[in-house]
Amino acid sequence: MKIAVDSNRYTDFCRGLPDVVEVLERAVEIYVPLIVVAEQRAGFARGANREKNERTFTKFLNTDGVFVLAPDEQTTFFYADLYVYLRKKGRPIPTNDLWIAALVLQHNLVLFDRDGDFDSLPQLARLPLKGR
Repeated sequence: MKIAVDSNRYTDFCRGLPDVVEVLERAVEIYVPLIVVAEQRAGFARGANREKNERTFTKFLNTDGVFVLAPDEQTTFFYADLYVYLRKKGRPIPTNDLWIAALVLQHNLVLFDRDGDFDSLPQLARLPLKGR
């Protein structure tokens, strides 16, 4: 399975949650949206273990089968459609999550997350995990 990993699941992976580790180890390809890369680095910047966390993250990003996924012009069409869809539903979500969802849809991936904001997007394929 080709999955996109959200920030919260990367954090769960680093904490060694067995179900999360298993999913990431079994994935054929793991895509880390550039937005998630930025969110992680912002978290490292405000934390006490910035250098250690950055080394661990860089090692993860350099693992075979792990790819950083950057938005491009085509992504903006998916973003726009999701934006309008959510506005009509009266359920806007944070901008970063909107970009992540647009990338997941554009590249036909499955999102591995535990973020309730994505619940408003039934068109988004998500990987459920027991206990959320």
